[in-house]
Amino acid sequence: MIKIEIYKDMVGNIFKYSVEGHAGYSTKGNDIVCSAVSMLAQTTLIALNKVGNIDEESIDYSIDEEKGVLKVAIPRDLSNEQLNTTNIILKTMEVGIKAVIDSYPEYITLKYREVE
Repeated sequence: MIKIEIYKDMVGNIFKYSVEGHAGYSTKGNDIVCSAVSMLAQTTLIALNKVGNIDEESIDYSIDEEKGVLKVAIPRDLSNEQLNTTNIILKTMEVGIKAVIDSYPEYITLKYREVE
């Protein structure tokens, strides 16, 4: 089961997300559910840097491919323009995750948390 957590502030801005686990839909290397979620999560991380213009060093992230873990947190002190751009990126990931869940609900959980 893939466990996804999205952390939002009180007005709905996303500042953090985590993806943990393996779907178990199919064998390693052939699991389309894992591939879809992994692509969404990793593309989002890259886009935060390339499109959102957040310096890579400012993005707090960790990856453990063996365990299937990706954790990402962006700085809280972004300019309004950066915050708007990064939240378009992050909310697009959220929409994609929900679409995968709609097709494969037994393999993914999505929980929301309040950012600290």
